Amino acid sequence: VQLQASGGGLVQPGGSLRLSCTKSGGSFSRNSVAWFRQTPGRDRSFVAAMRWINSPANYADSVKGRFTISRDNAGNTVDLQMNNLKPGDTGVYYCATSISSTTSPRVTSWTSWGQGTLVTVSS
Repeated sequence: VQLQASGGGLVQPGGSLRLSCTKSGGSFSRNSVAWFRQTPGRDRSFVAAMRWINSPANYADSVKGRFTISRDNAGNTVDLQMNNLKPGDTGVYYCATSISSTTSPRVTSWTSWGQGTLVTVSS
């Protein structure tokens, strides 16, 4: 499984970005998907996750009400819509998948990881 995250960039505080995660060789059908982020010198931290079944997503408290994780109908792309961005949202964002039905915030719960995309929130 190869995952690719894209959509990062430089944005001013209060702005928005939409990240996308795609999976080589197929769709995210029957995969749970998560987004994590990491800044230099710090551990990777949970942002959001969703199961492949129709159930509520899980969000880190710091992003609730601002970020939304979603997938397209075909299950080929999982997006992270980020609104009202803050400087503290800066980091490299990674998508990850698991064949388990999970929205766990633990890094170890996710088995496949893609290369990240850099998000910089700065004026």
